[in-house]
Amino acid sequence: MARPSDSSLHPQRGGDAALDSRSARTFLRQWLRNPMRMASITPSGRQLARLMVAQLPPGASRVVEVGAGTGVFTRALLAAGLAPARLLVIEINPDLAAFLRDRFPDVTVACADARNLDALAGEHGLSASGMLDAVVSGLGMLSMRGTLRTEILGAAFRALGDAGRFIQFTYGPVSPVRRREREALGLKVRRAGFALLNLPPATVYVYERTRPPQAGVAT
Repeated sequence: MARPSDSSLHPQRGGDAALDSRSARTFLRQWLRNPMRMASITPSGRQLARLMVAQLPPGASRVVEVGAGTGVFTRALLAAGLAPARLLVIEINPDLAAFLRDRFPDVTVACADARNLDALAGEHGLSASGMLDAVVSGLGMLSMRGTLRTEILGAAFRALGDAGRFIQFTYGPVSPVRRREREALGLKVRRAGFALLNLPPATVYVYERTRPPQAGVAT
């Protein structure tokens, strides 16, 4: 899959600028309704989107995006060359899911819980001929309880292949998935980069398998 050029960081004009303005208004309305469920008061910026997409495995062709918000990462994934039919977007907020369906009519958008990621990938044919290559997450992991993070990651890695990656950003200073949670799931983490120009600045982490999960941990 082709990587986006540096032009992905340049200001947009015309219709795209109008879409960005609409995205910001939509995002703000949802934040005002339920700030605890939104990762930020503003949508992610292009620098962060570019950094997230850059972490996809080489040749990635089957991707699930969770917590898509107004579609900043969705747009970056499509701009990088991912086929719309090979992208499943999961957004639990009904208003945001409707916004995404309108904005990306060729992409399947499921208004659903990320804890059902593996089942949803199967239902929509992404795991019919193999496993997912990556999960791109815009979820607010820092505000979640540990059991919820573990359930979401467990569902993701049931659908991901052995070389699959879970790509997550955070506004905090360390990995939002705690060490004990990673160890329980048999995961390793690396810090992939820092988006200084994002508002607020954000760090990207990539989670991958190291070994089978501990006995008694659902994945």
